[in-house]
Amino acid sequence: MNYQETLDWMFEQLPMFQRVGAVAFKKDLTNTIALANHLRNPQTQFKSIHVGGTNGKGSTSHMLASILMEAGFKVGLYTSPHLKDFRERIRINGEMISELEVINFIEENKEFLEYQKLSFFEMTVGMAFDCFSKHQVDYAVIEVGLGGRLDSTNIITPIISVITNIGYDHMQFLGETLPEIAGEKAGIIKYNIPVVIGERQEEVEEVFVKKAKEMNADIVFADDLKTTYQTALKGNYQIKNVQTVVQTVQILKDREVKISEDHLKNGLLNVIKNTSLMGRWQILQENPKIICDTAHNKEGLTYVLNQLQEEKFDKLHIVLGMVNDKELSKILPMFPKKALYYFCKPNIPRGLDPTILQQEAIKIGLNGNIFFSVENALANAEKNANKSDLIFVGGSTFVVAEIPSL
Repeated sequence: MNYQETLDWMFEQLPMFQRVGAVAFKKDLTNTIALANHLRNPQTQFKSIHVGGTNGKGSTSHMLASILMEAGFKVGLYTSPHLKDFRERIRINGEMISELEVINFIEENKEFLEYQKLSFFEMTVGMAFDCFSKHQVDYAVIEVGLGGRLDSTNIITPIISVITNIGYDHMQFLGETLPEIAGEKAGIIKYNIPVVIGERQEEVEEVFVKKAKEMNADIVFADDLKTTYQTALKGNYQIKNVQTVVQTVQILKDREVKISEDHLKNGLLNVIKNTSLMGRWQILQENPKIICDTAHNKEGLTYVLNQLQEEKFDKLHIVLGMVNDKELSKILPMFPKKALYYFCKPNIPRGLDPTILQQEAIKIGLNGNIFFSVENALANAEKNANKSDLIFVGGSTFVVAEIPSL
């Protein structure tokens, strides 16, 4: 199989959550443990940092990887989902693994993967750990895919665990209340391993304190830390992520990981250059200004839409698409009524029909036209916009992924 055929085969295996939703969710780690054993437990061959949470875990993971790179370490970075190329999920010192490595991993393990009925996400996690081991990375920053306790990444024993924040997302799997969701996220807290909590949230603070006590794990809340560090990532919402990163680095330094003040500063400032992170308050062009962001749940969109209010423009155009498991009644009222909307559908099975999106939007006073592709919606927005207007593209990671110029 060539690279594209290999990816097609992977996508055809047991359902991939990002594409099809709830049917893909598994309720135990049996398959991941079996694959790790088959691969001779590559996750034990490098030091890891485990990053979970509802929002900000991707940005936090990239900043931590960038800082470690600036400190001269060989760094693996595992994140999900990808925007343009599957290999974005698995990077070593900022570079995507090769197409050949993807092909070889599947070919060498295909019989086992089929027999064990491994899902797309499970085999991808195994691939990442195997690559990091073979490349002999010093550290790997591992982002949780979904939840924590039952996530496929949760077979590692990290040197530190990080949980950015808790919000309402994936409630069909993680629980209906914030404490229930926090309980699932807290599942990455390991015995005797320190944990950094990004935000002190009244509803869930005790969940983390209790879990940390059970696991004899030192716990620190990052928003107790005051910091003025700058990052290349735009958006005021990154302030909390920077606090989380700085607190994490402080604990790493206390545990004799050699990171200097310059490594910390440069890692934050060079995060895009070092890791090629995309889609976080990313300015794609000026005149008209086009901004995209992957925020897709209530908490994440709150930060982004507040940021949008600080921009100066004559008219606002919003290219908006979502997946079909979002609670539109809670999310759509957050969007500004004084904007022209271009309702579209990301090209995945979970993509929400733009007709439904438009119908629900009209009920609360959001008006615009329907487009059946992100590319067509954006092209129409650009056609209609004057140089002094602003175009925002978002609502889903998968909408941002389909921006042609990204």
